[in-house]
Order: sequence, then C-alpha cells, then structure tokens
Amino acid sequence: MKKILTALALAAVTAAPIFAQSTSKLTATKASEYGLIYTLPRTAFEVTIAADKTVKTPGEFYQYAKKYLDTTPILTPSTSWKVVDAVVNPVGVADENEQYLVTLKGGQGTFIMVNDKNFPVAINDESYSGEVTLTPLPKAVEAEPTVLQKPVAQQAMSPEMIQSKSSAKRAELAAAKIYELRTNRNEIIAGQADAMPSDGAAMQLALDQITAQEEALTAMFLGTTQTSVEVRTFTVNIPDTPGRITVARLSVLDGLVDPTDLSGDPIYMTITPLTQGKLPVNEKGVEKSFPKGGVAYRIPGTAEVKLQIGDKVLVDKEFDVAQYGVVFGLDPSVFTNKKAPSYLHFNPLTGAIRELGVVE
Repeated sequence: MKKILTALALAAVTAAPIFAQSTSKLTATKASEYGLIYTLPRTAFEVTIAADKTVKTPGEFYQYAKKYLDTTPILTPSTSWKVVDAVVNPVGVADENEQYLVTLKGGQGTFIMVNDKNFPVAINDESYSGEVTLTPLPKAVEAEPTVLQKPVAQQAMSPEMIQSKSSAKRAELAAAKIYELRTNRNEIIAGQADAMPSDGAAMQLALDQITAQEEALTAMFLGTTQTSVEVRTFTVNIPDTPGRITVARLSVLDGLVDPTDLSGDPIYMTITPLTQGKLPVNEKGVEKSFPKGGVAYRIPGTAEVKLQIGDKVLVDKEFDVAQYGVVFGLDPSVFTNKKAPSYLHFNPLTGAIRELGVVE
C-alpha cells in the first residue's frame, strides 16, 4: 500500500505504445557503506521517418500503347521518393556530468531501482517499472510483385506470342488477346458464352481469371508501378547551442540517407527552448539549497521540436528536456525512516519526479 504525497505530471510524450525497460535493484547495505550510485539522463530524440518509394517501369510494348489501346503509357523507367510520415520520440542518454552517490543509511533495506543505463527508476518500490508512453512508429511496407512478375503473366501469353520473334507482331497478338478477353467477359455476364460456368462461384472464378490476364497483357503496353515504404530511425543529440540540425536527407536515387550524404535534400530539426526548469523556493521566495547528501532529481525545461523537409512540416511538438532544467535533491532521510519510509517514482527519460509517497 502507498499513500501518495506528491505527484508531478510528465507533459511530454503522447500516443499509444508503452516503452518498458528492464530494471535492477541496488540495496543500501553495510558492505557498500550504504552508498548507491546512479546517473541522471539527458534528453535526446529518436527521429523515425517513413518514405514512400515509387518505381515505374515501361511495358514491353509501350511504343504500341497508343496504336492498340489509345492510352499514354509509362515511357521511361523512374524511381521517386517522398516522405509520408515522421515521428519524434524522446530518449534518455547518460549525462556523465550528473552522476550521484547517495548514502541511504539507517533504513530497513532501502533500495533504488535503476534501468540498464543506470538511470534511477524508483526508490523503495520494486513494482514500479517506469513505463513511458511513446508515439507509434510508422511501419515499413515491402513492394508487392507487379502483375508481370506473377504466374498470370505467362498464362496470359498465347503460344503464338511466345514463339514470335517480332516485337510488333507480339504486340498485335497481345492486343487481340485483350479484346478477346473483354468479349469473353461480356458473354459470360450476359449468359451467352458457349461454355457457361456451372454456378455463381465458377462464374466468379472465370471472371477473376479473365480480369487477371487482361491486367497482365495491358501492363505489357502501359507498364507497371510498384510502391513500398522505407522506414529509418536517426538519433539526434541536442546541441548546447539551439538551432537547426540536419537529421537525414532524402536522395532521389537512394531514399533516406545519412545527413552527411549530400546527394539528398535535407530533413531539418529545429529545437527551440520554451521554458527553463527552476529551483524550488521557500515561503520567502528564496531558492532552496541542495540538501546534504540529497537524492538528486531533475526539474526539466521544455522545448518545441519542429521537423521539416523543404516547406513541409512533418512534426511540431513540445517535449520535456532534461538539460534545459536544473538538478535538485530530496533529503535521503525520508527514504530511510523506519516507521514511515517514502517511495519515489522517477521519469526515466528526464530524471524528474513522477510521484512521491509513503510506503504503508
């Protein structure tokens, strides 16, 4: 049972998936002279970008498309890329300048839970996991085979088409087969085919086969378009001087590439500080002093993060930022009180207090 005394809300991350982490328990014992060491995090960002890839390929008979189908085909091979989604999520990275040794002497097995980066997660509460809610990431999508890459493309070709070595003749035969398939479809639908399907299911199967073969033959004239989605994640450390950062680039040929690859258009992140964390004050408005041997925590600031490519804004969002704040501390005796020891929940991304209460 816990009695909550203080709750400090996290105002940064939104949306659905929950980031869970593994934790380990550090217990204050005589063997360690009751001293426990942990590191406060600083904020970085993981930027996940999804780019749509479109590959257009001319058909074998593209030069005959206007003559036989009266349609403009794909004339030249091309590959194009377009950013379609982006997500920015905060992540904690170790701040080597903010390591603390806390002495928790006199309690009944007082302990600290830390994660795999040695960031504090909780004091005197083994059940709290420090879960963080993050924005869902876009999913990569592999390209589907085109109709010309499927077995139906071979099935649609007549023996005469396969045997002919003349491209013009093959195109003529393909066009004739297209019109034959359309005639067969109309006759089946009208119930006038020489060999009508036996029932509704058989009719649908026959119509589906006709449609697939027609699509394959038509693609030999008009060409094919293949789409896929590539997803890459880039880690961005916040610079000491606020400003614009090149996170990645979008290359005409290679899609998403590293920021140092000058073949692509830059994708920029602009980080603008909004608020600075401030030390708490006493009843006279004077800043409090860090308590002796205090349990250090962050009072973070906030920043606006904007991600864009060209004039298109992909993300515009506010986040808590650990290093835009200050470090303060709690008197360690509140955690070692034998009658009513306190517990503490940290935000593992910033080192801020989420909840402070008394273990009952």
